[in-house]
Amino acid sequence: MQTHLLLREHPRALALRPMMLHEAPSGVLMFEQYTTSLPTTDRAIAKLLPPSEFEDSSWRILNSRPVFGCLGMINLMGECFVAIVTDCVPVGRIRAGEEVYRIQSVSFYSLSSSKYDDLEDPDRYPPYLTNGSTPNTATPSSTPPPGGGDDWEQPSAIQHPCAQLEKLFAVGNFYFTPDFDLTKTVQARTSDASLGIHAFDDHFLWNKFLISGLLDFRAKLDRKKQMDLDRGGFLVFAIRGYVGVESVVIENEKYDLSVISKLSCKRAGTRFNSRGIDDNGHVANFVETETVLYSDRICYAFTQIRGSVPVFWEQQGIVNHKIQISRGSGATQPAVKRHFNELIDRYHSVCAINLLSERENSGESMLGSTYGSAVSQLNMPQAKVKMINFDLHAECRGGNYDNVSLLLNNARHYLDDHGYFLMDTTDNHIICTQSGVFRTNCMDCLDRTNLVQNEISRMALQGYLDNRFSRHWNALESLKSRHSHLFAENGDGLSRIYAGTGALKSAFTRTGKVTFMNVLSDATRSANRFFINNFQDKAKQEVIDQLLGKLVGQQEILIHDPISDSVSKLMVKRLKEYSTRRKVSIFCGTYNLNGKSFKGESLDPWLLQHSQWDGEEPDIYAVGFQEIVELSPQQVMTTDAEKRKVWEQEIETTLNSNSRAKSKYVLLRSNQLVGAALIIFAKADIVENIRNVESSIKKTGIMGIAGNKGAVAIRMDYGDTSICFLAAHFASGHSNSEDRNQDFHTINQGLRFLRGRTIDSHDNIFWLSDLNYRVSLSNEEARSFAAAGNIDALYQADQLQREMALGNVFQGYEEGPITFLPTYKYDNGRDVYDTSEKQRIPGWTDRILYKGNNLKLLQYARAELYTSDHRPVLALFEVDILTYDHDAKARLHKELYQQSLDHINVNTTPSISMEQQLPPELPRRRTPTPPTSRPTVAAAAAAIPVVDMLIDLSSDQEKPMQPSTDTVKWWENGEPLPRANKGAVRPCNPFREPQGTPLLVGKSNSNNKQPKLGQWMPIQPTSTSTPKRTPSPSSTGTAAVIAPIQIDDDYEHAVLTVDDENNVSNAFGFWNSKQTTAS
Repeated sequence: MQTHLLLREHPRALALRPMMLHEAPSGVLMFEQYTTSLPTTDRAIAKLLPPSEFEDSSWRILNSRPVFGCLGMINLMGECFVAIVTDCVPVGRIRAGEEVYRIQSVSFYSLSSSKYDDLEDPDRYPPYLTNGSTPNTATPSSTPPPGGGDDWEQPSAIQHPCAQLEKLFAVGNFYFTPDFDLTKTVQARTSDASLGIHAFDDHFLWNKFLISGLLDFRAKLDRKKQMDLDRGGFLVFAIRGYVGVESVVIENEKYDLSVISKLSCKRAGTRFNSRGIDDNGHVANFVETETVLYSDRICYAFTQIRGSVPVFWEQQGIVNHKIQISRGSGATQPAVKRHFNELIDRYHSVCAINLLSERENSGESMLGSTYGSAVSQLNMPQAKVKMINFDLHAECRGGNYDNVSLLLNNARHYLDDHGYFLMDTTDNHIICTQSGVFRTNCMDCLDRTNLVQNEISRMALQGYLDNRFSRHWNALESLKSRHSHLFAENGDGLSRIYAGTGALKSAFTRTGKVTFMNVLSDATRSANRFFINNFQDKAKQEVIDQLLGKLVGQQEILIHDPISDSVSKLMVKRLKEYSTRRKVSIFCGTYNLNGKSFKGESLDPWLLQHSQWDGEEPDIYAVGFQEIVELSPQQVMTTDAEKRKVWEQEIETTLNSNSRAKSKYVLLRSNQLVGAALIIFAKADIVENIRNVESSIKKTGIMGIAGNKGAVAIRMDYGDTSICFLAAHFASGHSNSEDRNQDFHTINQGLRFLRGRTIDSHDNIFWLSDLNYRVSLSNEEARSFAAAGNIDALYQADQLQREMALGNVFQGYEEGPITFLPTYKYDNGRDVYDTSEKQRIPGWTDRILYKGNNLKLLQYARAELYTSDHRPVLALFEVDILTYDHDAKARLHKELYQQSLDHINVNTTPSISMEQQLPPELPRRRTPTPPTSRPTVAAAAAAIPVVDMLIDLSSDQEKPMQPSTDTVKWWENGEPLPRANKGAVRPCNPFREPQGTPLLVGKSNSNNKQPKLGQWMPIQPTSTSTPKRTPSPSSTGTAAVIAPIQIDDDYEHAVLTVDDENNVSNAFGFWNSKQTTAS
């Protein structure tokens, strides 16, 4: 529905008011910044005001053109911004009454500042002029294009905080509709029709983070105001993907053919930044594609999905993006199981089509075999999960894509089992439903996937057409041609979102053949992808995460509600009712290998030293290595993972071959930065409780370019407790303490995980590293103290403890008491400190430091291994893990909120005596007079509120008034006006008897009768024209306000007259007249 965006300067507020207010008097939605004595930017005030309570003389039109609703609110740079759809275009009709629109532009308006107002609309001009002058030609916006600006002049230094978000919405792949739930398929909408208008599928609702506060605001309104809010079309619910519609006539009957692709926002991102699966079972580039054929008699729909290979894998690097499996099979299985369980819940059964290459020793074949192994380990019935492997590159070598028919022959019987959705639209009778889905993937789930999905969709559609039409008409060929065109456009659209360019192989999808120019075009697109994916996608990924609310510290904007504030405080006090705590043990170890390979030495003295006390096995093993490869000039710029894999195997063998072991350990995650490596193992039975495992690296060698020094980090969430491990290697040299301090600050401030997470944003942090701090003594003194076992004397000269005491490094960290001799430097294979020519001074270079409020150190020691010139160090910790029961938390919150609401209703309902229950005597009036202002606080407090009831006007009337005519009006015949009995109430709406629903009715200042609720229909965001009208009085009602529970006297309303030339109503008339003239 088209609305005007209005602005009130003092106090600043924004409002959305429907253009055609006389046709759909749904009210005005107003936004204000919530102000309090405490600094807060995550709250706002929203009010749904009846038209007569909206004082438009103090408002002006902010946007020169009508807008199309609100996407929600977001907090950036300490300000709250409202996202408004400022332009959209119609795409077409999916079914009768189901129009879809593509978003062209979105503007973000601040609730607290006006400095960004003029940056939003380059074509803005005043909707009304006070000096009678002609508007000047609009000047271009001073805001440079987000993410660049080479082709934009920048006359102003002001950069809009939401410029990147505006650019993202302006790309043209966001869609919405005011008519139906676009997040669901036709079959799901038909089946879930009883769930309500806002039962969205949050997999595909891209502005959920922005609009969640407004949805919560809506849920707390009474039913009538919810209908007013919906009728006004104020809230916009957007998907991202592709929607295309084509029309064709078959046997004199018009058919609308649609392709709707919805990209999931659960693991959204760009090509090399979002791969594989996450711990919640969500995969990258997951798209649900639906083909719909609609006419006035039938509705056909067929759904299929695509998604990244559902295992943990990634591609790092710039030139050579080598595929790496980032998690062991044991730790991968819980996520794979979650993924397929969700697919089965949604689609009943799944046939997975894997198009990866099977070429020997290739990255794709390794990934494909890992995928196949994970699916086989699910042990699910064949009827639920099937898998077809088809090497499309090999089978269709040389552009011979007709060989895709080989795949279709294998999939045909699965298609027959899955079926399709079909409904008779004349009586909405469902003839059949789809009971399974094809899940197609290749490497990127773009080019090969789209080609195959087009063929599968065409095969399904062909099956339906063969059943419906007795012979093939020319129109059917036209329909198939339009189908191919839509899928080619679909492939291009999805490819631009994920990879930055149109799809490869789209020429065959579009025309069924490949030419030399098509091959040349694909080569050009591949080159463009290389540049975009390597040099632009990282910034784009951050914008996507910002839109979805996934950046660290992001909080959704809540609509201020005093009850919720009090409930939140109660929830904190009752934390134990929806949370559990458990103790887990964590083993941390660090070992500088000096470039030496594994030589068969037992790792038991290091990894199993704790078992000598018959203690519990650690739940997690975190093992850090330094110099896992020799730091030669050839190695410092690249990473060789082969030696790391050898040590992973040896650690797993040691842990799982322990005779006292009660649990099996699985590789959770590992990563490597040249010589620094970090390996995490966890008990198999706790892996399901660990989520969001990520890894990151930070180089500090040779001006931050080389990886001979630096850190590798792995973070995770165990329950609702975050943990970060780091294996670092600081600068060497006996006297280089300042360089080592700088290394710490570079890593601590510069190392970033996904979505802006830092090291310090975790609950528990462990550094298991070669920090290279030495002992500031002469060689003779140090060796003498070491030989005598005088650890205290050595420790007094330790550089690390001195720097920590001075506050120069590792602020807030602790280290266990050192009770062991220095770990560096020994002769290889001997218990003798360095006897080489350099005669290194003994020191504790290998350290384990930690920080956390719920950490307890159990053991800190060294182990006697002789592979290297260092001795490994180990530490054992007990960690308190907090886990929330989110269902219990939601139930408790709902219960406390309802209790608080009931308490307020009881306390605010006055007791009524018998005298007060008598019908009051009302003054007799000849003609009702509209009030000149809102009731005062005192007057309102003195009135007896009537909640959820309607005043019965019939109790004092013996017979109804005779209807009036043009010449006879009953209110002018001298008879007294009817008296209202405020003491008599009716528990239902008299206009909707006998099924009337109780409604909240406010104080009425007009005798205009309200129209019935069922007669208003949503107005589409299309061009409208209406003659200029004179404003007339309209009914008033209680504002739907989630705000402090008191009458607000800040906004006194003046009498609105038709002589007000500068009010918003006249501006509406100006715009509507302009529309009429233009048409």
